[in-house]
Amino acid sequence: MKKLAIATIALVFATTGIAQADSVLVLNSDEASYSVISRSSRTEIARHPVGREPHHLIVTPDGKEVLIGSTVTNELLGLDIKTGERRRVVKDIIDPYHLGFSPDGKWFVTAAYRLDHVDIFHADGFRLAGRIFIDGLPSHLAFDKDSKTVFVTLQQSGRLAAFDLKTQALKWSVPIGTAPAGVVMLPDDKRLLVALTGEDGIVVVDPKNGAIQGNLQTGKGAHNFWPKGDGRHYFLSNRVEGTVSLLDTDQMKVVSNVRIPGGPDCMDITLDGKELWVTQRFLRRVAVVDIEQMKVVASIPVGKSPHGVFMLRPGSTAGQGPIRAVSTSGETR
Repeated sequence: MKKLAIATIALVFATTGIAQADSVLVLNSDEASYSVISRSSRTEIARHPVGREPHHLIVTPDGKEVLIGSTVTNELLGLDIKTGERRRVVKDIIDPYHLGFSPDGKWFVTAAYRLDHVDIFHADGFRLAGRIFIDGLPSHLAFDKDSKTVFVTLQQSGRLAAFDLKTQALKWSVPIGTAPAGVVMLPDDKRLLVALTGEDGIVVVDPKNGAIQGNLQTGKGAHNFWPKGDGRHYFLSNRVEGTVSLLDTDQMKVVSNVRIPGGPDCMDITLDGKELWVTQRFLRRVAVVDIEQMKVVASIPVGKSPHGVFMLRPGSTAGQGPIRAVSTSGETR
């Protein structure tokens, strides 16, 4: 009966193209699908096919769409940010593993993890400006505030690289630690935080030259960041340890931890700021954390190897900033 009820709801969703106001999207990277979750009922209400190996998502600069990267079919699926309705498919985006728009909205960048290159596009029309081949499994992206530079972690080679967006030239490439993954530019535009999935914490990097300014132990398999929203605190998933840490980036310390088993990975926060949703890569589930209590209050079954997660924004009219995303079983991306 439960399966029949879910199927009925899914049919309605597919027919109308309209999601519930509290819907959450979860990318099932090993199942070529994405789940639609009702936040209020804590249940999967639909599951839709999408290309092959979807990992990460990003909001368009105009705030109207969320783009899902399908790495094996070399395309982006655009969904309406309010309703989840399918709007378009952008072809010939090669291996779009991690995705990013520059803060000024002029550049779109993809890290081709499987094919070892970074693509820089003019965001208007997704016109390719340059393809940069670089060994070492390009993984995650971050930008400086003035939209001149994109920073790319290279998981296999343990390096962080910086590229000029306008010229596509390599500015610098430096070793920073084992299996770097998530990277985020702090609001002061003077510090990059990089998570070291092959180690037990993060490093603080100078964006001018890649020099390491400090480090912080968080937990084994430190992997990906998500901002709390106050410009100071960030969540960090520790995939191997099975925890999520809350970081104070002013004092550079761990404020608290919450245990989330099964390879916690990508995250998003509900629009009211009360819940953190975290994909559990190895359990086929997504966890819901009460942020005030830093306590898991639910764990919802989804598809195989859930990676990116995103809250639909029914009242949105403006850009929402970059969506984080992440791998397939047996890999460290």
